[in-house]
Amino acid sequence: METGRIAAFFDVDRTLLSVNSAHRWMLYRWRSGQMPWTTLVRHTWWFVQYKLSVLDVERVARDVVRDYCGQEVGALEREVQEWFHREIEATITVQGRRAIEAHRAAGHLPVLLTSGPRFSTRPLQSQLNVDHLLCSELETRAGVLTGRYLPPPCYGAGKVTRAEDFAATHDISLESSYFYTDSYTDLPMLERVGQPRAINPDLRLSRHARTHGWKIEQWDTVSDAAVGKPGQT
Repeated sequence: METGRIAAFFDVDRTLLSVNSAHRWMLYRWRSGQMPWTTLVRHTWWFVQYKLSVLDVERVARDVVRDYCGQEVGALEREVQEWFHREIEATITVQGRRAIEAHRAAGHLPVLLTSGPRFSTRPLQSQLNVDHLLCSELETRAGVLTGRYLPPPCYGAGKVTRAEDFAATHDISLESSYFYTDSYTDLPMLERVGQPRAINPDLRLSRHARTHGWKIEQWDTVSDAAVGKPGQT
């Protein structure tokens, strides 16, 4: 039996957010002329594969990250921050905010655990005042993206790897910890923790959760009044 602190790990898209921010970011890049329509079609097909849990994540991660080769990290972070404020901030779920605050009040350690890169998740991390972020890490040199990522991507079994490393360095008991997510692709991490939670689950996760008696919740309430005021509606 593991001993240690309790952590609450949270997926981002369709969990803390009522939307898929990666898909929204892709559409934004296309609208702003940063992505040709052929790339948009390719990304849309990947999104469909992701929803069906048949995505070849290693190959897709290489292709997606290559699109950012040569971009300056600081400029990209500023662009994402502005986009997040305009299009994503209002989609943070009230239930997600309340869950984070409830865990914090109980002395648990909130952690964002997402397949997205750091530059795309930092605005949400700041908005929710969460100290710890586990995500896919991109290689940089002198503040510029090289077009490569640092394996493994934080997806599927890769989330377990990141969480286990984090647990080892922060005295976390994964057997006592929580993980909230919407996706069947996160099954390895759901099975690794002692308190799995299916949030807005896709069809396969919903079936699996019901079969195993896991708690299922719908987090879909958003409110402008709740932005910046955790736990209020």
